[in-house]
Amino acid sequence: MSRMRSLDDGDELLRRLRSLTAQARERAELQRSQVELAIALQRGMLPRDLPVTPRFRLAVRYSPAYHGLNVGGDWYDAFAMPDGRIGLSIGDVQGHNIEAAAFMGQVRAGLRALATVTGEPGEVLARTNDLLLSLGSELFATCTFLRLDPETGTMESARAGHIPFVWATADGRSGIADDEGGPPLGIERGIRYPVSRSRLTTGGVFVLVTDGVVEGPKLSLEEGLDTIVRLSGIAAVAGLDANWLAAAVIKGAERVGHEDDAAVLVVGHDEPGPLPRWRP
Repeated sequence: MSRMRSLDDGDELLRRLRSLTAQARERAELQRSQVELAIALQRGMLPRDLPVTPRFRLAVRYSPAYHGLNVGGDWYDAFAMPDGRIGLSIGDVQGHNIEAAAFMGQVRAGLRALATVTGEPGEVLARTNDLLLSLGSELFATCTFLRLDPETGTMESARAGHIPFVWATADGRSGIADDEGGPPLGIERGIRYPVSRSRLTTGGVFVLVTDGVVEGPKLSLEEGLDTIVRLSGIAAVAGLDANWLAAAVIKGAERVGHEDDAAVLVVGHDEPGPLPRWRP
């Protein structure tokens, strides 16, 4: 009798183990499906083409997270505005799931739409902030929006809780933008975002990144920004292509094992000459 009870207990244990294993497999499949959907949403919302304009070259790179099943809401964007200037944005949504990827699409679409109404960067961020709050989401996003005038090289920028951009010039100067900025989008109504103005000269570069590029388990924010300043200075002095710089920045993030999605947007001023060609 004792032997029969032992066999029955063993069978029950095996049944429970099989049930737990099946449940774990189902959860893993569901989680993988959600991650794949979030990645598809994110990829589908990134621009397929970048504007082409004389003497200015745009380059982008994007690298997914290298930590577990994280899927962030990072984005970059570049588009022609009605007045002939170029609108540029880069940002990062709170969270690492489908909701973050979908919210990223709302932020990017809102920025584009409002930039056709008012191209002034501070006003674009202020109106996008109010729009997101009206949607009732609990998520928020950091963002930098810039407006480039290809005729003069003037760059106007406003920042909503995002990492400042890095700059470098062909005469050997480089650094981190010293602008005021404001809080992230989607937190508080009625915010005003200060606008900073710079001028991109021949051989100069602006580099915009998300925090997955400059922070990680082996990299502090200060170290990450210093690395981008160094790479940007090398590229500007040596006259290296914007694509080279974007690739070098993203490879550096991958080498240190970033835990978040990483996006890079580079704006470079070429030597005067024929219209540059951009191949996505």
